[in-house]
Amino acid sequence: MNASNIEQQTSDETLYRLAELFKVFGDPTRIRILHSLAMGELCVQDIADKLSMTQSAISHQLRILKQMALVKFRREGKTIYYSLADDHVKTIMAQGLEHVCE
Repeated sequence: MNASNIEQQTSDETLYRLAELFKVFGDPTRIRILHSLAMGELCVQDIADKLSMTQSAISHQLRILKQMALVKFRREGKTIYYSLADDHVKTIMAQGLEHVCE
């Protein structure tokens, strides 16, 4: 997408949605969850163990990440596995890490 295409598609509503997306990335816990999921699919308990947090706290953050279409899930029996929604999320994370590590 070139600069003129971006300019044509940036209504106030689109820019508002972009700001909301960046707000979600503004929380360290959500970033840690996304970073963990970038390594592969995990269930809530695995994420909670990895981040030394409660399942309840992780579930709350996953709900926000799902609402913003940053994570997806699949059910296997009683267990729900989470993963990044698509390659866009990986790209955003990778570019953000590259930027802060420069």
